[in-house]
Amino acid sequence: MTDTTSKTPRLLIGVTLLGALGVVLAYFQAGPERFWANWLVWFLFLFTLALGCLFLVAVEHLVAAKWSVPIRRLPERISTLMLPVVPVALIALGAVPVLFPGARPEALNNPLLAGKAFWLGLPWFSLRTVVCLGLSLLALFVLVRGSLRQDQTKDPRFNVRARKFAPVFMAIFALVITVAAFDWISGLTPEWYSDIFGIYLFAGGFLAALAATTLALGHLQDQGRLQGVRRDHRFNLGAFLFAFTVFWSYIAFAQYMLMWYANLPEEVVWYQARLVGGWHSVTIALAVLHFIVPFFALVTRNAKGDPRRLRAVGILMLAAHGLDLYWLVFPVLGKGVMFSWPEVSFGLFFVGGALLWVRRSMNWGEDMPVGDPFLAKALEFHL
Repeated sequence: MTDTTSKTPRLLIGVTLLGALGVVLAYFQAGPERFWANWLVWFLFLFTLALGCLFLVAVEHLVAAKWSVPIRRLPERISTLMLPVVPVALIALGAVPVLFPGARPEALNNPLLAGKAFWLGLPWFSLRTVVCLGLSLLALFVLVRGSLRQDQTKDPRFNVRARKFAPVFMAIFALVITVAAFDWISGLTPEWYSDIFGIYLFAGGFLAALAATTLALGHLQDQGRLQGVRRDHRFNLGAFLFAFTVFWSYIAFAQYMLMWYANLPEEVVWYQARLVGGWHSVTIALAVLHFIVPFFALVTRNAKGDPRRLRAVGILMLAAHGLDLYWLVFPVLGKGVMFSWPEVSFGLFFVGGALLWVRRSMNWGEDMPVGDPFLAKALEFHL
């Protein structure tokens, strides 16, 4: 083990502890609203990333894809972030009385919220969150724990069980991602609604999962692992990254265009808050970083299989997903663009902690699902 490799955990622990100190100070120095807004952004980042990785695993089983079998262990490992996300989500419930107007007693005096007050109140909000977390953990248990056990048992019946469970997971996923979108983000402005907001959050989360899987692949191959994964496998990952970059952009533009065209007061107010002052620049930056740059970076055939290009785009897409969630959450504070030491502290704490977890999880099980009967054929995949 090199000195650099051995120092990495200590560096990440130091970064995480430094961030934790800043997080605690942020509550008292920056105020509860800013504290909970930051906590909400990072909870949603980790939750959508883990859920997106589970979706990637389930899709492989659902369609019986063969090319992705050698890299399936990567999203399986990253999806275990769902385990630390559970306490993060439960703590995030503390944000509900502070940031969510529908959960406050005065909601009963608002004619637009009075009919929703029961549903948006903290008890039902908490119940939905716990149910969604429970369903996500169930999927993690079936799809990931079963796959890890197959490394030892070599039992092909797991593939049958996983393929039968995959359609069930799709229903679970649709419910969980929609509840997350409407409760945790749309609920910050309960007078506003969008029928495709759940799809918007799905597109961003799945794109982040593809980016994280791509980065994990490059990292392990730099260590001399996963040498059986070839350029054709990387090309397919790059093609998915490119495709969902376009898909996210299409959903984002479609939502904006329909509301701009209808010009209904209860709809345009949401975009108005994100197109005035400094938020206008953030909106432009989001369009550039989340669509324009990755689109042209991956538009050629050779770029989709280039490991250096994929690594750069993967880092960019994860950063853009974080910026997207920041753009969705922070305008509700009504204080303009805020980015200083509290936001940096939260970033250090959550990114450092997540990297520590993922670094450890990269040693769980074999690097490839060696018990999968389709692995040998998948290693021969070529375009």
